[in-house]
Amino acid sequence: MRQIVVLLSLALILSISAGKARAADDLRVAAPQALQDSGLLQYVLPRFSLKTGVRVEVVEEQAQADLVLTNQDAGTAVFQGPDATWSLLVLAESEAASRLADWFAGEIGKRTITSFEVDGSAPFTLPKTKEAKVVAISFEGDAVLGKTLSMKMCGRCHVVDPKDRMNDIGSTPSFSVLRAMRDWDRRFQTFFALNPHPAFTQVEDVTPDFPIDRPSPIKPVEMTLDDLEAILAYVSDLAPADLGAPLQHQ
Repeated sequence: MRQIVVLLSLALILSISAGKARAADDLRVAAPQALQDSGLLQYVLPRFSLKTGVRVEVVEEQAQADLVLTNQDAGTAVFQGPDATWSLLVLAESEAASRLADWFAGEIGKRTITSFEVDGSAPFTLPKTKEAKVVAISFEGDAVLGKTLSMKMCGRCHVVDPKDRMNDIGSTPSFSVLRAMRDWDRRFQTFFALNPHPAFTQVEDVTPDFPIDRPSPIKPVEMTLDDLEAILAYVSDLAPADLGAPLQHQ
């Protein structure tokens, strides 16, 4: 009797282990019956399995699934049609689930989806991408005052206005060159923290006083946040310099 119990226990352990091994290689994807009836999954999933060796079973119950194909606003949109956008929602953290998600998002998966045809037409297409909204950067400062302040505070190193080069340093970029940079607003808003400015710039209520043993090496640039806002308003209206095409590395 004791031997029978031991054998049954061993068989149960082996059965559980085998189930876990299968779970590592197999995937269950939940999809509504309407999507299953379309024939798309029967077309694309075997091609994924052939490529990866991961077997996929389609089920209706989400509780049994590792991934879910849904027409609700959840997960990552992978294809659309007919009359719905279908998203993939990953429920299980596994290498196999990640591979299927990556396959749907990759070029091979996309080509497989769009190549599926019914009676000579392709009912499924790739999801439409949302156009990114371009947000214009604007500042509320006095742009006219900003030009005056820029000439006074920055003109000894930078070319502020191409018509008046003053005593600028040739190695420093002009305002129009800086304006052409993608992150120009960040550069100007934080200029006092970017070298070499901390050594000689004081912004009221923002920067600490110069250390007694390290005074400014030149006449300090002293401004308020309102002054900086005015300078930002002026620079935002400047025409960016034409920097030409980016360098091509061979």
